[in-house]
Amino acid sequence: MRVIKASEFKARCLKLMDEVAETGESIVIAKHGRPVSKLSPYIKKPTTLFGALKGTVRIEGDVIAPIEVEWDAQQ
Repeated sequence: MRVIKASEFKARCLKLMDEVAETGESIVIAKHGRPVSKLSPYIKKPTTLFGALKGTVRIEGDVIAPIEVEWDAQQ
């Protein structure tokens, strides 16, 4: 994570905002050598949870075929 002085941030604010949006890397802004704030990219949250995990599950093998293990459901 990159650290810059507040004076440098003030002079180059818009350019730094574009840089963060393109790279996705956050920038820490320091005042007198101490971290004061962090400029990070905006991440849009989904409006609904339906379909939020689409494309994250991978099926391997046959999930419909019966398994060869016998078990007793009455226990």
